Amino acid sequence: MPEIRDLLDTLSVWLLPVLVAITFHEAAHGWMAERLGDDTARRLGRVTFNPLAHVDPVGTLLLPGLLVLFDAPFVFGWAKPVPVAFHRLRHPKRDMVWVALAGPAINILLALGCGFAYHGVAALPDPWSGWVADNLANAIAINVVLATFNMVPIPPLDGGRVVVGLLPRPWSWRFARLERYGMLILLLLLFLVPVIARQLGYTVNPLATVLWPVVSLVYDLVLLATGWPTG
Repeated sequence: MPEIRDLLDTLSVWLLPVLVAITFHEAAHGWMAERLGDDTARRLGRVTFNPLAHVDPVGTLLLPGLLVLFDAPFVFGWAKPVPVAFHRLRHPKRDMVWVALAGPAINILLALGCGFAYHGVAALPDPWSGWVADNLANAIAINVVLATFNMVPIPPLDGGRVVVGLLPRPWSWRFARLERYGMLILLLLLFLVPVIARQLGYTVNPLATVLWPVVSLVYDLVLLATGWPTG
């Protein structure tokens, strides 16, 4: 029974931060699209803070949960993508950038909010103080990782959409065609390349090598902005 209790304790401090981070991320995309002329997400009930509207059972719950439980060096997952009819935006190419940036931006705001909220943990009674502290700490980390990971310039990630919106038109359409291969590229970088390298006696994780310094920088900036020491 101790194993089950440990499992429940772990889930209790990770599940809520994951659900909130992903729900706000997806709702922000839909909200921004609506502000810029496309109400597709609103009509389909996706501009909402109800996590059930955004949760993908495998990508949001099962896979991240397994990675956390098995102490993986990274947590990877996805939600149901918010539908955006880019041609309905008032300025499709420019507005695509703002719609893409809305998700990572709300995650950074959530991380900052949790950092400020952490100052109030000491006023809570035991055992709630420890549980809330763990949730807030995990929420800061999850939101920073989610924001940073989504800015990787590979479509369909938000960073890829930003690149499509910023490139000159002939180049942007060519780059946008990568979207059909985007998830495959990510899976290769996250899983296949490290596994093959490990079999050959090497430690190679190209995406983590690029991302972790950026994640660490953003994480430290969030801590500094909310009055906490870094390092």
